[in-house]
Amino acid sequence: MIRIKTASWLAMAFACALSTSARAEQIAVGNFGVSANGMPFAVALDKGFFTAEGIKVDGIITSAGGGTSLRNMIAGGVPYGEVNPGVVVAAIMQGADLRIISDNVLTVAEFVWAVKPDSPIKTLADIKGKKVGYTNPRSTSQALAQMVAQKAGLQPSDIELVRTGGFGEGYAALGTGMIDVAPIPEPLWAQYKDKLRAIAYASEILPPLSNVVGVTTANMAAEKGEFIRAVIRARRKAVEFMIANPDEAGDIVAKHYNLTPAVARSAVRNLVTSKTQGVEYWGSGQINMEGLRRMIDVQKSLGAIQGDADVTKMVDTQFLPEDIRKPK
Repeated sequence: MIRIKTASWLAMAFACALSTSARAEQIAVGNFGVSANGMPFAVALDKGFFTAEGIKVDGIITSAGGGTSLRNMIAGGVPYGEVNPGVVVAAIMQGADLRIISDNVLTVAEFVWAVKPDSPIKTLADIKGKKVGYTNPRSTSQALAQMVAQKAGLQPSDIELVRTGGFGEGYAALGTGMIDVAPIPEPLWAQYKDKLRAIAYASEILPPLSNVVGVTTANMAAEKGEFIRAVIRARRKAVEFMIANPDEAGDIVAKHYNLTPAVARSAVRNLVTSKTQGVEYWGSGQINMEGLRRMIDVQKSLGAIQGDADVTKMVDTQFLPEDIRKPK
């Protein structure tokens, strides 16, 4: 969940860093080790799927999230990155020669909005006049909070949005009474669900929204095309493995995410079985144009993206396996 600050800076810095001499043994995955989006890369590393595809990946550039995560990804100068589509689109619209090359997480099903067990809030309609947490301005969690209010038949002004700075901080703020409702994503939800009560699940109330995408630049596309293709194939294998072997995948995730095996297994099982209007959480890489356009509209509602964005001109499917090359 990345906060977009200065689009023009992102455009220049991201394009510059990714177009320099990249270290083929590293990839960039926003929020790896923290958020659920990057879990397939942990499995790909542990199961040797990168090696099986003929490449060496011995490191993942990341950070705890927000602007720091993005800056670290930019500084890495890698040929393949996984980031929030709003960041990519904003940068492209400022002139960066970036390409969206895979659609990795197709929904926001990791999100649950929760309250304390003794809270008087029983349904979404009860959030009127209440304090609802979000991480940072222009973050996905802020946009989703507004969508949740609308789903409840309310105006965004009918709730008080409270910035918490992070999801863990949001959980703490809920416990102290600073907020009444907190967004709790996986794997945080698996860790604390016994101490909370869910009032809404994103998979049940929100449409499919493209969550993170794979990106590269024109230079890296020309220089590191086979590496990029191999990363996409390895990640696809990892997603298939997670679906077939959720508990073993959970144990792998536990090591990389510093979680207990029980928590990681719960999070993986939840997300591999999740369907949002029939759309899975972790995708194969195939582009879901409708979900991508929805997320762009969400970012535009926050002012993170200005003007009309023609996403069809930003997508390059040449690196996808042939059977998933055609966008949905």
